[in-house]
Amino acid sequence: MIRQMQPEDESGWRSLWTEYLAFDGSVLDVVIHDKTWSRILEGKLIHGLLAFEASELVGFAHYIFHPSTWSLSETCYLQDHFVVPDMRGRGIGRSLISHVFADAAALGSSRVYWQTQTDNQSALGLYEKVAERSGYIQFSKSIT
Repeated sequence: MIRQMQPEDESGWRSLWTEYLAFDGSVLDVVIHDKTWSRILEGKLIHGLLAFEASELVGFAHYIFHPSTWSLSETCYLQDHFVVPDMRGRGIGRSLISHVFADAAALGSSRVYWQTQTDNQSALGLYEKVAERSGYIQFSKSIT
């Protein structure tokens, strides 16, 4: 089952969020965790989906709608997408992405895009089945 995040999901979300960050090799200040959760619940800036298998929380997706210089409609950025490792390969990740696609379509978005690490073979296997590679390389610079 896939559904929007609710206030009572905070503890489970935080557990998965921490696992996702560790998988990515990232550590964020708890203030960022708190702000991310509050933004998800507001449902204005960041949207959040949860995936359940039976009653167990097994995955999530965070996505953001923003204006685009390439389209009259908003674009959807799938910022975070995670399924616990022992549940991968069961269609849960694909289902989360499908729900993001459906929400984007319902809101009139022109496209959904996301990124992954170049060596994340399990993610690449799924992503190449549901979308096309853009051919672009991302650059990033932290501004602190």
